[in-house]
Amino acid sequence: MRPPARPSPSLALLPLLFLASPGLAIPSPSSALTTAQAQVQAQLSLPATRGDSLFPELGQRGLDVEHYDLSLNFPAAGGGGSLIGEATLSLRAAEALSVLALDFSGLSVSEVRWEGRPVAATRRAEKLLVPLPRPLRPGEGGQLQVRYGGTPQPVADSGVGLPFGLGWQSWTRGALGGHFLFSEPDGSRSLFPANDHPSDPATFTLRVTLPAELSVGASGRLTQETRQGSGSGAVKTLTFVQAQPIPTYALALQIGTLERVGAPQALSGGRVVERRDFFAPGLPTRVRRPYAQTGEMLRVLGEWFGPYPFEVYGSAVIPVDLPALETATLSVMPVGFSQERVIVHELAHQWFGNAVPLADWSQTWLNEGFATYAELLWAESRGLDPAPTVQSWERAIERVGPRPLVARTRDQLFDTPAYLQGALALHALRTAVGDATFRRLLQGQVRAFTGKPIDTAAWLAYLEREAGPDAVRAVRPWLEGTPAPRPWRTAGRAPPESSVKKR
Repeated sequence: MRPPARPSPSLALLPLLFLASPGLAIPSPSSALTTAQAQVQAQLSLPATRGDSLFPELGQRGLDVEHYDLSLNFPAAGGGGSLIGEATLSLRAAEALSVLALDFSGLSVSEVRWEGRPVAATRRAEKLLVPLPRPLRPGEGGQLQVRYGGTPQPVADSGVGLPFGLGWQSWTRGALGGHFLFSEPDGSRSLFPANDHPSDPATFTLRVTLPAELSVGASGRLTQETRQGSGSGAVKTLTFVQAQPIPTYALALQIGTLERVGAPQALSGGRVVERRDFFAPGLPTRVRRPYAQTGEMLRVLGEWFGPYPFEVYGSAVIPVDLPALETATLSVMPVGFSQERVIVHELAHQWFGNAVPLADWSQTWLNEGFATYAELLWAESRGLDPAPTVQSWERAIERVGPRPLVARTRDQLFDTPAYLQGALALHALRTAVGDATFRRLLQGQVRAFTGKPIDTAAWLAYLEREAGPDAVRAVRPWLEGTPAPRPWRTAGRAPPESSVKKR
């Protein structure tokens, strides 16, 4: 993610803070309840959450959602206004579960079914609570179907400082416009019921029905498109399949008056990647030009990180005053961030954040530090000397002061150290072990942790196992917020330059 302010030459980044939602009106339960059922529901206690250190209200412990099958119907002109939705969750219990507790905000539920049979449900504390007819034992699974509707709204700002909400968003450009998802950290619950925590990644099937004149982009590969009717009343349904697990916040959906632009297939770490971008109408050539480098970025990052983890990639370039965001396979790119290093930053998150998810929101440096370091790798591939960039990172950290990289408060999630101190930790590792081992560690990390939530302790254990205690000693001061003298400044040592092509 990138913040809404234009990045400065020093790369100092504005902090991004969490938006918790205030109390919302509670819709009616999903099916008619008898008085006895209502009394039972009222006595339900909320099940244990995922236990996140910064967002303890998110998710459900012991619940593993394996797949979301979402059918979203936007009947109104322009694709906005009301939504008729149906979500089918294929899930499994990691521990005994008698009640399912899904994160869900705002929209009204009309029916809930478990294994095809109607069940009662209720809403409490922005949770959809579904008592199961029979408790699930560990390892058992089933399907939950939720039908719902209404007008999607962002999860509202709770006053912590961000000028926008999370989740379902809108944009306009003259008489044209569109809608999209912008969910990090927990806005997906504004559009569908979810175990809305990054430690439970899942696959997705997404069917979107809307007026035929609109464009649709989403996470995954477009597998089917059908049309019904003709003229102004024509509608179409597009089906997207995201076959590799991603966190719920990373789900991409873009609808509206967008121009879909195909591009030649790219090769990334030996994998063929389908390419497509979406542009808001009327954007000048200077805005579009940097996206022509995306194929080369895929190749360069594939050499460092290993094969691109998905089947398709592109950007949706829209006129919004928001950060850039690494929504899976289709990044949200505000017009003002159409710069190569921001494009490569969001692309790097496809490996670090989307394929390799976080175990806890306090660990965001494992996303942002790696994506920031990708900017340096890209600059090196263009023949630029990395030293000025590293020095700018150091100056920025000296100005704000280092801190322990595992975030202790929500305002540290996306602050300057999360990006730049995290990148400097990786630079210290690279300097200590050399380019060949650094490349092996990056690729091995992606292989070892794809679909498996990672935290700093697991990362350090991986480093020690694969590269020995010296690797851990190189990064630990940066992780603890007490950086030692820079090894790349020591006499006889310089920043790694094996991949630099001098002009």
